[in-house]
Amino acid sequence: MHDLTQGVAQFQRDVFPARAELFARLAGHHKPKTLFIGCSDARVVPELITQQEPGELFVIRTAGNLVPAHAPGADGVAASIEYAVGVLGVSDIIVCGHSACGAMTALAEEHDLTALPAVAGWLRHADAARARTAPAQGSHDTAGKVAALVRDNVRAQLANLATHPSVARALARNAVRLHGWVFDIGSGTVEELDAAAGRFAAPLAA
Repeated sequence: MHDLTQGVAQFQRDVFPARAELFARLAGHHKPKTLFIGCSDARVVPELITQQEPGELFVIRTAGNLVPAHAPGADGVAASIEYAVGVLGVSDIIVCGHSACGAMTALAEEHDLTALPAVAGWLRHADAARARTAPAQGSHDTAGKVAALVRDNVRAQLANLATHPSVARALARNAVRLHGWVFDIGSGTVEELDAAAGRFAAPLAA
């Protein structure tokens, strides 16, 4: 905790004064262009990966970058998606998975989650990804199983995302574009899903 309070002090002393004009503008203006849905994993920092300024990304982070399909009832993820699309008018939505994902590792390796019932229940939102990956798992080593599931999970969560009415309406108007990414922690590379080809393309580059 001491590190955090020191960080706040450094921000107030060194960073904020140098960016005072930006924060003054942001105090009355919130119009991000991109909704970034990523994993809660502390190693995956959307603003760092994309090098975006404060105010440029609307971020949702969940364990396993999971997006529950639309269903009646209160849902914090659904509410955030609806606000980003319906109020903020984002033009792009990214679902970003990553290497060595703990959630996908637990599923690929069939960990016993009996002591973690909330986690086990949440990971049911990856059932479609597991079903897609399962037939090919026998030919992969452990790392290969996880890597395959990470990618299939991004595909599955994009499909779930499209079930949300706000997203479906925006897609029908060509007002929003959906993107699937996979971030590799060890190399810093980002692969993007080629929707037409149905596979992840070479790492994104300038």
